Amino acid sequence: MAIIASVATGCAQQKKTLVLYYSETGTTKAVAEALQKQLNADIESIEAVEPYSGDFQATMQRGQREMQSGQTPAIKPLQKKIADYDVIFLGYPIWFGTYAMPIATLVKENDFAGKTIVPFCTFGSGGLNTSTDALKKALPKADIKEGYGVRTARVTAAEKELDRFLKENGFKEGTVEKLPDYSAQVPVTDEDKAIFDAACSSYQFPLGTPSTVGKRETAESTDYMFIVKGRGFDGGESTSTIYVTVGKEPGAKPEFTQVVR
Repeated sequence: MAIIASVATGCAQQKKTLVLYYSETGTTKAVAEALQKQLNADIESIEAVEPYSGDFQATMQRGQREMQSGQTPAIKPLQKKIADYDVIFLGYPIWFGTYAMPIATLVKENDFAGKTIVPFCTFGSGGLNTSTDALKKALPKADIKEGYGVRTARVTAAEKELDRFLKENGFKEGTVEKLPDYSAQVPVTDEDKAIFDAACSSYQFPLGTPSTVGKRETAESTDYMFIVKGRGFDGGESTSTIYVTVGKEPGAKPEFTQVVR
């Protein structure tokens, strides 16, 4: 199992680490295994007693019924004991803007008091921020840290992004160059709009119209932070932040990395 060394009050402390995750289609599993490899941690998957089908529509319909009824799905007993770990990387796909329903069962049935929880998730457009907030409400006695999220369409980027994330947050030895801040927001130009459309127009749901943008240059990419006007899930007007990146390698295409609603 991984042992993360931390320094507190002048003494070195050893922290045992577990990667604990639920994955339906294998995408979150791929991220969990990349985490486990980089951390050299213990790992365990969460399994529903009645498995979800893997079909998107069927899963969403079942998940919606469970959320509306308040009946969380039964999960199989864990082989690892949560009490044995100090740091738990908790992974899940995003359903309806929050963590998948088997995670709701997990947090309801287990004691995470005093544990450090690092969320990680996979999603179609976003949900890291909202699911992290939900974990904080569900586990008020745990220390919920900043998490990592990646779009399913970009899961091949996870291994490299996790290396930065783990080093930045002290979970892995090594240092990385600090990313620059985004510039102040300015009105979107035709060129900016073209980059936004190239990144977002193929997404299955409308993401709205960008009004302003901030930018930053890194060694590997040009990144954009768009403020976007659109419609929320309830049909009303909404504002979201959409992040887009364009790699500097030849032929790189704009990709949107997440939506923060």
